[in-house]
Amino acid sequence: MDLSQGTNILCGDNAQGKTNILESMYVCCTTKSHRSSKDRELIRFGQDESHIKLFVRKDQVPYRIDMHLKKNKPKGVAVNGIPIRRASELFGIVNVVFFSPEDLNIIKNGPAERRRFIDLELCQLNKLYVHSLVQYNRVVTQRNKLLKELAFHPEYEATLDVWDMQMVQYGTEVMKYRREFIEELNGIIGSIHRQLSGEKEQLTIIYEPHADQERFAEELAESRGQDIRQKTSLTGPHRDDISFSVNGIDIRKFGSQGQQRTTALSLKLAEIELVKKLVRDYPILLLDDVLSELDSSRQEQLLAGIGHIQTVITCTGLDEFVNHRFPIDKVFRVTNGTVVSEN
Repeated sequence: MDLSQGTNILCGDNAQGKTNILESMYVCCTTKSHRSSKDRELIRFGQDESHIKLFVRKDQVPYRIDMHLKKNKPKGVAVNGIPIRRASELFGIVNVVFFSPEDLNIIKNGPAERRRFIDLELCQLNKLYVHSLVQYNRVVTQRNKLLKELAFHPEYEATLDVWDMQMVQYGTEVMKYRREFIEELNGIIGSIHRQLSGEKEQLTIIYEPHADQERFAEELAESRGQDIRQKTSLTGPHRDDISFSVNGIDIRKFGSQGQQRTTALSLKLAEIELVKKLVRDYPILLLDDVLSELDSSRQEQLLAGIGHIQTVITCTGLDEFVNHRFPIDKVFRVTNGTVVSEN
């Protein structure tokens, strides 16, 4: 597919493969799927592997990203034919923002989705965060493994100190970067949300760390007995959350569905502006059948906010764009996994 630098529409009936195309782009830019954590779930049924090639031109420099997904082995990634060992080497080549109907639930669903939102965005913007997060998750996994073994080998308890020390080291870094990210986002999202709500609502995002950054070591020590009894690590940024306050009210608990959707939309538009601010370049925007989930006023506000960005949009019909007189640069028809350019 040869995409336009403007607005690209992937049009077709449901279950034809439109989302697969967006997912392929996202995987090539971030090494992760926006919805699945396992590579084998991205591979076609009955196959053992999958290959994706993405060609990008940034500041007149061409890049080719090769992604080789395997069912039972780690994925292989190469940039311009040279294999890379860490995902962080890929970040920064191209930034991407994905918006799908599931994102409309980010406000009201469980904290795991909100942590995932923070991690997916921050990993694209901050390589130091990637390192801290990977190390922290590794330590939590090892510590949990040890906590399960203590039932059979209580003499191993002294070795928890080693894992606790590393957990505090990397965990405080993770909390620091998350706090800074939310502060940056708050500096942008307020004015976007005011505009979307017709100047009626003031939105603030509140970071809710599960542990106190300054007292993390003490809190970990205090919860050790309970950790041993429950055989898992109960304290730390792996249990963080964020909340959304509109005019001082927690809309996660008390907001209407309309308010929650407007907040999710504000979040995505703020993400675009934050990428532009930090990397001085607009991200590529991938919109997966979002317009059918939004009412006409929110559709208009979204389309008005993205006219200057390279965008790929999936939809089942072109009526919604014609109705909004929205400029379309390229249309692709997707039928049963086959893509045909219509202009």
